[in-house]
Amino acid sequence: MSISVQTARTDKKKLGLVADEKVLSTAPNRLGYLTPTDPSIGVAAIRRLYEENGYVWLKGFLPRNEVIEFRGWVFGHMAATGLIAPGTDPRDGIASAIAPDNRVVDRCLMSLVRSVAYEGFCAQPRMARFMDEFLKGISYLHKRKIMRHVRPGTTTATPAHYDLVYLRGGTSRVVTTWIPIGDIPVEMGGLTYLEGSHAIGAKMEREFAEQNKDLSPEERVSAYNRNMTEGGWVSKDLPDMAERFDTRWLIAGYEAGDIMLHSPFMIHASTTNQDERQRLRLSTDIRYQNVEDEIDARWSNHWSLGDML
Repeated sequence: MSISVQTARTDKKKLGLVADEKVLSTAPNRLGYLTPTDPSIGVAAIRRLYEENGYVWLKGFLPRNEVIEFRGWVFGHMAATGLIAPGTDPRDGIASAIAPDNRVVDRCLMSLVRSVAYEGFCAQPRMARFMDEFLKGISYLHKRKIMRHVRPGTTTATPAHYDLVYLRGGTSRVVTTWIPIGDIPVEMGGLTYLEGSHAIGAKMEREFAEQNKDLSPEERVSAYNRNMTEGGWVSKDLPDMAERFDTRWLIAGYEAGDIMLHSPFMIHASTTNQDERQRLRLSTDIRYQNVEDEIDARWSNHWSLGDML
């Protein structure tokens, strides 16, 4: 299997990637590219890369046409909310010129994440078999699964964080799988990873545990406790983080069929959607662990907006 890195590599000088109104530096020591991995190298080799780098970008792991059809199913249902431009193919996900009522959109989204179709997409057989082998046992898929869409031309971007902040009630051996539902070229603002930050996140977590050992168990596991800055976010200033830790943000142009695996300590974020074709960015992030490990009970319910996780 050959690995196609979408549109080769975009000229970094022309990118202008933005998060929280701050533009990421394009200097070679501050911005780089994720390294794609061919799934055919085998699970043992994939696991070694994951442990070494904190992430693995598996190219073409899922059937591209099925991912695109699922994108069409999602946006087909959301079209009634006014999210999609009238008369366009839901698979394209072209945003309507007028922003819809967010309350209506959110109600529809909360219905979709409870659907059999979404559950089936997240738990498809190849994923289940792979995660069993990757985790060296029976894999458990958390019930709380998140599906996100981002309109182009908005300031929406995910601040930098590592996932264990929200999963402290269970094992630290959680694996996040982020799946782009459709093509997400660099300018659409898919996930960006702070290079080498699985070690930084682990150090932060050790320091947090030491500084907060006197908190109640409930407050210690909460991402919103009084000793957690910005409600669990490591930072909203991505350029400053690259400078502070003397490392790079790693970006990628993702394609339908790709999946990302990342460590619960790996610091990641997103940038704004600047797609000139006005396409909505759509993705899902789900978490797996070995069923024998302790499970965070707070993740045993469907995702709901405002559930404080």
